[in-house]
Amino acid sequence: MVDQISAAVMQKKLKSITRQMAMAMIRSCRSLNLTEAKDFCTGIYGPDGGIWEQSEFIPIMAYTIPASIAATAEYFKEELYPGDVIIHNDPFTGGNQTSDVKIIEPVFYEGQLICFVAINAHQADVGGAVPGGYNPRAREIWQEALRITPVKIFERGRLRRDVWDLIFANIRLPIVKEDIMPMVGACHLGCRELRHLIDEHGLRQFNENLSYLFDASEASIREQLSSIPEGVYEAEHPVFDDGTDSEKSMKIKLRLSVSGGKVLFDYTGTSPQTAGYVNAPYAVTVSGSLFALLMCLENVFPKNKGMMRLLQFNIPEGTMLNPRFPAATGFGNHLTDQIGAVVMKALFQAIPERVTAGWNPLLCVMLSGYDRARQRQFADMLINACKGGSGATYGYDGWSHLGLIGGGGGITAQDPELFELENPVIFHHFEYAQDSGGAGRWRGGLGVETVVEITEDNIEVNVFGDGVRPEAAAFGLAGGKPASANFLQITLPTGERYLPNSKDLVGPLPKGTIIHQIAGGGGGYGPPEHRSQEQIEYDLQAGFVSEEAAKLLYGYRSPDKKKEGGRT
Repeated sequence: MVDQISAAVMQKKLKSITRQMAMAMIRSCRSLNLTEAKDFCTGIYGPDGGIWEQSEFIPIMAYTIPASIAATAEYFKEELYPGDVIIHNDPFTGGNQTSDVKIIEPVFYEGQLICFVAINAHQADVGGAVPGGYNPRAREIWQEALRITPVKIFERGRLRRDVWDLIFANIRLPIVKEDIMPMVGACHLGCRELRHLIDEHGLRQFNENLSYLFDASEASIREQLSSIPEGVYEAEHPVFDDGTDSEKSMKIKLRLSVSGGKVLFDYTGTSPQTAGYVNAPYAVTVSGSLFALLMCLENVFPKNKGMMRLLQFNIPEGTMLNPRFPAATGFGNHLTDQIGAVVMKALFQAIPERVTAGWNPLLCVMLSGYDRARQRQFADMLINACKGGSGATYGYDGWSHLGLIGGGGGITAQDPELFELENPVIFHHFEYAQDSGGAGRWRGGLGVETVVEITEDNIEVNVFGDGVRPEAAAFGLAGGKPASANFLQITLPTGERYLPNSKDLVGPLPKGTIIHQIAGGGGGYGPPEHRSQEQIEYDLQAGFVSEEAAKLLYGYRSPDKKKEGGRT
């Protein structure tokens, strides 16, 4: 019989191992995207890819790893040995995005393969036609990046120098090599600590505790799912610009069925795969569906493979949520903004007080070029400029400057001063964007306004995202109003202005070019006229809402005018 206390303590220790791996990454990697933005996740997975435990800095990345682990295990089968380290990024063999590179290490105990430790981390470059990995002109995967199917970079503890050199001969930036090696080291740390944990419990007790934890996860999510009324809930959400046509619109359609304690996500009716790079691999759609559901439930604990037993997915092949090889998929990760939105819309019909209004969809700028002052090539994302507001929910305003729903709010803005130290830019403006949150009884979170000056010549700007059109802005719920849309403007030193498309390549741009970006807010929840005067006045004092918007959207009257009976 399992000792529940022993199993609970073991779960905490498994979680601790994933956090140790994460800290090793943060302290050892070079790129701000990893050390500051924490655009990665660490975890422990069974031979079947099932989740044992994770540190979910970025949920979209965490919940895609199981497919990559399963593909790796199937590929190597009996050809895995202690000391092996595998690298992988291919969307068509279990990966999610070519820029998200997995480092995977098998864990052996007494000669037996027990599990895998893995890290999924967004890299500054992965080869392909465009620095940084987002190519809106791509029409097939080979135009996007170096496609890495599961391959060993260490075998039995020894570096395979030929494979290592082959991979990094096809990647522009040395910093990627300098980030991958700490990932290997963090996986070594995870393997060591896992073996110590098994020593502590003994293999038999360790496995029994694991089974108990899986059953506990299933029981936890079963209890939470029981609070959703049985039924079928349908919704759809738009996607704009597929990279080939800025005017094109697509749709994601969901039929969410809750029955017999299980949930089926059926995406039949979703638009066919696009000609461009706006296609989400199967693993991305599963991950986006899962974390949106989890956001609407009370705490499911622990979050491991057990919870997956009650979830089913029907994602037709050939759609933009499960494209056929060799489709371009570089933007696919960010379709989790729209996947999350359609899940929220469907669940609003069943549990309206536990969903959020729309979150600001990502619109991101990547800068690349040669930095003469630092004498190096660079490619870096203005993550701090793209973190918009989250949607409000029943009883609470949305969070401001939280970021894309696909990141679960986990992706952290880089420190502007550190960004200036590492890249040829100067920040002139970076603050909350007034009136960006959708009005409602509970207001949507605010986005941010950023003005950045380029301090080097011949800089390329890569734009990828959505939410530029008013109809693509974060939606309101239960009478709440939509938020502001995203905005991006590039002004040359001559004064000439350019409004990029939501998927675009602009440049080369000269020194002195100004990038002005506004990340929209989150949608409001509930009728604005039901918002309290105290909340409105707080927003006015804080500068979150202008007096004009307070009057127009909330019917606000200043205290002096209320005393005069409303006379002006």
